[in-house]
Amino acid sequence: MADRAKRLDTNIDGDFFVDSTCINCDTCRQLAPKSFEEVGEYSAVLHQPENDQQLHQAYQALLACPVGSIGTDHNDQRMLQQARAGFPMPLEGGVSYCGFNSEKSFGANSYFIEHPGGNWLIDSPRYVGQLVEAFEQRGGIRYIFLSHEDDVADSDRYAEHFGATRIIHQGDAAAVPGAERVIEGVEQVELAPGFLAIPVPGHTPGSMALLYDEKFLFSGDHLWWNPGTETLGTPQRLVWRERALVASIEKLLAYRFEWILAGHGGRIKLPLEQMRARLRQLIERRSPRHATRSA
Repeated sequence: MADRAKRLDTNIDGDFFVDSTCINCDTCRQLAPKSFEEVGEYSAVLHQPENDQQLHQAYQALLACPVGSIGTDHNDQRMLQQARAGFPMPLEGGVSYCGFNSEKSFGANSYFIEHPGGNWLIDSPRYVGQLVEAFEQRGGIRYIFLSHEDDVADSDRYAEHFGATRIIHQGDAAAVPGAERVIEGVEQVELAPGFLAIPVPGHTPGSMALLYDEKFLFSGDHLWWNPGTETLGTPQRLVWRERALVASIEKLLAYRFEWILAGHGGRIKLPLEQMRARLRQLIERRSPRHATRSA
């Protein structure tokens, strides 16, 4: 829980606040954009919740914060428990956002897929009883897809508890010693019917995206939505190889998907042709010839 003594001066007066332990991971701003905004190197509460929906979102942000930087002067236990019960948070088609982001992955998002052939966990949240119980009630976890080395978090604990198969690319496999399945090369791999692993090296040598049902693209830290500019984004720094990154973005034009579900950054659903248009815009911005013209 946040420390009132470390409350940031940038917070507006009121019940919710952010303290100086904030790592500016964007989790709170994704979950409760009406209340939390980025101010300098931290998030802050610039608008106190004004209705039950905003209050629910603010409590979800409090719970999901990976470092416990969000606090309240007076906890509403009923609303807090409702927010807790809302995780995993359903999105569409059996896909949910897990919540309880982990400090080990710098607050990366993780996702859960309920599927008759076995459930999937994409990257890892914190290992917490709330999620363990929720996953058990939904039939457990059969597969854990790890998009890259940065976001493995507590995947080993979930794998041990559920007897799940961990899947990671060879390029990042050192982050998961003993992974049950290691993908090699740069070609797509069908992991199960409807589940396609797409190697997208660039951010790291072993970055992968998971395409589910030709609708949901779990993109790790390779690709995300920027709600401020309403554009797709991709890493500007912490890039293993720039040319590989651009080629990996171009590769995604060959696939059909409507959702981008990122590890870091916003998630978005767009019609297929709009999604492709945004990808083309991103490729144009990141291409070497665009960099030359802009210099």
